Amino acid sequence: MYINATGFYVPAGRVDNDHFLEINGLTSEWIVQRTGIRTRSIVGEGEGSDSMGLAAIDNALASLPYPLTDVDLIVSACYSPYDTVATLAHVAQQKYNIDGAKAVYCSSACSSFVNGLEVIEGYFAMGKASKALLICSEHNTYYRNESDPKCGHLWGDAAVAYFISKEPVADTDMTIKAVYTCGLGNIGKGPEGVKLRPHEDGISMPYGKDVFLRACNYMIHALEQVTSPFGMAVTDINYIICHQANKRIVANVAHQLQLPDDRFINNIEELGNTGSASAALVLAQNRDRYPKGTTFGLTVFGGGYSCGAFLVEK
Repeated sequence: MYINATGFYVPAGRVDNDHFLEINGLTSEWIVQRTGIRTRSIVGEGEGSDSMGLAAIDNALASLPYPLTDVDLIVSACYSPYDTVATLAHVAQQKYNIDGAKAVYCSSACSSFVNGLEVIEGYFAMGKASKALLICSEHNTYYRNESDPKCGHLWGDAAVAYFISKEPVADTDMTIKAVYTCGLGNIGKGPEGVKLRPHEDGISMPYGKDVFLRACNYMIHALEQVTSPFGMAVTDINYIICHQANKRIVANVAHQLQLPDDRFINNIEELGNTGSASAALVLAQNRDRYPKGTTFGLTVFGGGYSCGAFLVEK
C-alpha cells in the first residue's frame, strides 16, 4: 500500500499542568515526571470530532495527486466519536460528495488507526477498493473526567487523515511495507485496563501499572512482526514512533532496544495523549523533515487490550 497524502489538525487551545492542581491535586512537576506531558491540546468553541477530522482532510488535499472523488473506501477509525451511527466516514462522504464509496467505522482503542489500515489492506486484497481515505479524530476531552487522578490529566484532542492507494500513484508516495495488529483481551487486566463508559465515569484507567507494562512489551513485539519478514531487526528502523500515551513508555522501549532518544519522534509533551491518532499524527507532522528512503516504525498499544504496528518507507 502507498500513502499518497497526509493531513492533520491540532486545535490551537492548550491546557497546562497547573490547571489540574485544584481539580485533582496533581502538581505540574508530578505530571511531567510521570508522563512527560506539559500541555495538552483542546478543542475550541464549536469544534469536535467531526470538525477536526474534516479539517485534517482539508489539510491533506493540497498534496493529494488525484481527485478526491477517486476514493472508493472511507474508513473512520477512533474510540471517541461524536456519533456511532452517522460516523465521520459518512460525514466526510457527504461533505465531499464521494459518490459510491464504502463508508466504514473501525474501533480498537488506541490501535484503531492501525486496525483501520488493516481493514483497507483487506479491501484492497479482495479487489473491492483501490483508493482509500483513513480518518482518525480523537475528541478525548469530550469524554474525559478531569477529576480522575489516574488519567484525567492525560488527554488531548487532534485528528489525522491519510489517503492510501493499492498501487503507487506519484513519486511523493510513502510505502507501507507491512501492517500488523493483534487483539490482547485475554492477557493481564484486558478489557478492564482502560475503559470509556460515558454514562459512568468517562475515560478511566483503573489499572495503569498493568497498561504500562503490557504496552512496553507489546509495542516492541508489534515492531518485530513488521520488520522480521524483511530480514530487519527493530533497531534497523531509522525512526520509531510510539503511541503517545506516556513518555516513560517511550523511554522504556528505547531502553529495551538500547537505542538513543533521538531515534524516537514524539509530540506528547505539547499535545498530551491524542489517542489512536497520536502515532500517525507524529508522522504526518514530521514527514517533510526526513529524506527519501527513511524508514519509520509506528507502534501502538490500546486499552482493551490490543497492539499494532506498521512499517513505512518514505
